[in-house]
Amino acid sequence: MLTTYSDDTSVLAALKAGARSYLTKDADRVEIAHALRSSAHGLAVLDRALQANLVDAAWRSEPPDQPTMILPDRLPDGLTRREAEILTMLARGLANPEIAATLYLSPHTVKGHINHIFSKTGSTDRATAMQYARRHGLANRHPR
Repeated sequence: MLTTYSDDTSVLAALKAGARSYLTKDADRVEIAHALRSSAHGLAVLDRALQANLVDAAWRSEPPDQPTMILPDRLPDGLTRREAEILTMLARGLANPEIAATLYLSPHTVKGHINHIFSKTGSTDRATAMQYARRHGLANRHPR
């Protein structure tokens, strides 16, 4: 992940969401190339300035656990578990920024998932997607 955010919460959330490496915008091209090569080999690379802060933050506390949805084992129309989770939140009336904050995703990522949801479900807008969620029992799911 290459970002402008260097606060503990953002770093921990990104790593928890699956980021293998985390660099700030101050990284030079050598550091970025090193991080890409290392990540391709399964290694993690953290901005040097963030390493000590991250260790301290881990000792102090952790951000709240990411909620997981109780979803059926089989999902309709090829929806992934993440797409079903986002569809459930959309059906509960959450806006993209709220979904993003809850799942520790960027609003851009949420928008991409919603576009996939629309494509897979044949929905043309949020209202149609909400109806789809109700028909398939995904509208009233809640986080664990």
